[in-house]
Amino acid sequence: MAKKNWLDWTAWILVIIGAINWGLYGLSPSYDLVNLIFGSISWLATLVYILVGLAGLYMLYYIFKK
Repeated sequence: MAKKNWLDWTAWILVIIGAINWGLYGLSPSYDLVNLIFGSISWLATLVYILVGLAGLYMLYYIFKK
């Protein structure tokens, strides 16, 4: 197993946050974890969603790299 660097760990954490958020949203649309935390700061919530999306794309790369 390859050693994970800071980018790998950051991406894993963001993907986990995204998975928890989607799971809560699936239970009820009112359970939007990111919106609950950053609701009054809409640009920050948008930034979190963008970072989670980028982390997901990085994980696709991560699983196929040697």
